[in-house]
Amino acid sequence: MTDSLIRHKIYEKLRSDILSCTLTPGLQFRENELAEKFGVSKSPIRDALQRLEIEGLIEIEPRRGHRVAPISIADAEDILNLREILEAGALRTIAAQATDAELAALDALREADTTDLNAFADYNRRFHLALCEASGNRRLAASMAGLMENYDRLCIVSLSSGRDEIGSMADALADHNTIIDALQARNARAAVRASAKHVKKSRTKVMRGLENRPVVA
Repeated sequence: MTDSLIRHKIYEKLRSDILSCTLTPGLQFRENELAEKFGVSKSPIRDALQRLEIEGLIEIEPRRGHRVAPISIADAEDILNLREILEAGALRTIAAQATDAELAALDALREADTTDLNAFADYNRRFHLALCEASGNRRLAASMAGLMENYDRLCIVSLSSGRDEIGSMADALADHNTIIDALQARNARAAVRASAKHVKKSRTKVMRGLENRPVVA
């Protein structure tokens, strides 16, 4: 395996672990610990951490090493606001321009596992990405892809396991079906309205879940 490939794989693994909260927000670590874990020198570790710092996922702590960036309330608000804006544009385009076959294909997103947070997070990401991809706007879809990765991290940190979490996932699935119904009826206004309502409920749940968490900045 080439040096560049090793560096990329380490970066991808660390990034994936941060976004999935396998490496929890606020977790402290040192370069030598990661070097030992991956069986490499400090150089590829340092390279990966620099890239993650630029993305805002890692913070450098003088004399203490590094830590996974805590969740920011302000950033959570930004993520939710931008998601609503991007999706509204995609929904208007889909309702006006998608083919009947493309609209019918959305039926594949009507069902999901609402008993497991990680499984539902994967489905939720695919649902919102599918909407942006169906708009035909590649830049919009790429922006949503990055946004949803960070949104997953918000959900995993903010939602606690139990009955409330299962109810939240079931409620989100119902909202998705409402959006699909509106799109298949080519009712852009109803689709955007349902999406805005969906994001508003998400914001309430996420912000409530982030209250008083030690991993929140």
